[in-house]
Amino acid sequence: MLRKAYLKEWRSSLYITLMQEGKLNEHLKEVDDTAHEQLERIMRRMMENQGVDEAFKARNQLGWVGAVNNIRNEAEEIIFSTLIYT
Repeated sequence: MLRKAYLKEWRSSLYITLMQEGKLNEHLKEVDDTAHEQLERIMRRMMENQGVDEAFKARNQLGWVGAVNNIRNEAEEIIFSTLIYT
């Protein structure tokens, strides 16, 4: 829905073209699928780089949750700036 709102407000010509060609839903689904795949890949890589693993989770559950939430937020920002709002 973020991509649709962005297209509608900031890329209206592309939005109208996709609607007229009947490809808007296909485009939105493709962006959504790509975003989910990238989110998983980026998070996995960041967790490995930062040592946020099952051993860390066993030692410090609250710290692990905080670290994972921070990683998710950072990964989402990357995806927003590279995929959703472009």
